[in-house]
Amino acid sequence: MIKRMTAFLLVFLLLIPVSASMELEEEEISIVEYLDLSEEEEAATISEPDGSRIITITCTGDFTIGGDNRKRKEQSFYKKLKSAGDDINFTMANVRDILKNDNLTLVNFEGTFTDTKYVPDSKKDNSFIFNISPGYVNVLTDNYIEAVSLANNHVMDHGEEGYEETKDTLRNAGIVFSTAEDIGEFTVDGDIRIGMISYLCIDLYDKPVGGYDNLYDKVAADIAAMKKEYDIVIVSFHWGYEKDYKPRDRQKKMGRLAVDSGADLVIGHHSHRMNPIEEYNGVYICYSLGNFCFSGHNKPDDMNSFIFQTRFRISDTHEVSNVGFRIVPIRITSVKDYNNYIPTPITDQMQIVRILNTLKENGKGFGVSEYPLEWE
Repeated sequence: MIKRMTAFLLVFLLLIPVSASMELEEEEISIVEYLDLSEEEEAATISEPDGSRIITITCTGDFTIGGDNRKRKEQSFYKKLKSAGDDINFTMANVRDILKNDNLTLVNFEGTFTDTKYVPDSKKDNSFIFNISPGYVNVLTDNYIEAVSLANNHVMDHGEEGYEETKDTLRNAGIVFSTAEDIGEFTVDGDIRIGMISYLCIDLYDKPVGGYDNLYDKVAADIAAMKKEYDIVIVSFHWGYEKDYKPRDRQKKMGRLAVDSGADLVIGHHSHRMNPIEEYNGVYICYSLGNFCFSGHNKPDDMNSFIFQTRFRISDTHEVSNVGFRIVPIRITSVKDYNNYIPTPITDQMQIVRILNTLKENGKGFGVSEYPLEWE
């Protein structure tokens, strides 16, 4: 995956100044279209001498495949899919082994699994409408993606019919999904219970919802109730503004509220840009993991992102503690000039350091001070 840097090189490169402007420039990269990432990795669950177990959870940014089926033939994603022999797994070729070697992978599935061409009136003027046929759900099952969050602004692109078909498709494929009303349940090793819930925030923070005066109150109540039932609670938020490189005050307030209410991990999406990570009261808040596999644009102006991985220690009495995290810097493409929908780990050390410096710069005053690339 990522080559280790020598201590000298790392120190030297970290001295390279970064602009306070939050966007990374597109860089020359040395990369082949498909990387050979097959390598021996340790078993997903690590058993400790004291009887505790360490599990690994992987989270990614926006996972959007397919396109607008009202104009399918015109879209580059489907041209790429055709050139891959209609094998949707081409998208995961360079990250599959990363997702394989963990206990749980969670992505934000931003789109629909449906063939309907119905689009509600509220969406007809939208530039971006996403769907893919339910037959391609194997892009998740074949590539070790066990869970998805569905609370986002594209899951209703094809109305209630498309939404229900999406949930049925996931359910029938054995993929765990979560919304604000549907708690996703996943069990590791038969007895470690993980609960997932997800919320669409954007402009809904202060609006009444579900019998509560505002979304803050609902989130706090939901998480507190979940923590009584699950060993680990993961909360996903679709929030903020597109192209933001750092969170706004309402995101910080909501993320910290989630932690105070019992969340063990907070994952954010929507900006399509990577944001800093905050460690708040011992819990990681990933404000945005940017894009992951993104068919919404064949050349976005920022194709850098990262995969987030964290580990939890579960004692023999099911007490849970955080054991740290690492990131895998990626580009959402395996080629330099355009998005070919194949997220790929970055191997160029200069570019990795620029990403790390950008995250640190944008997280001044609240973000973590270091972004490990390897497990300690």
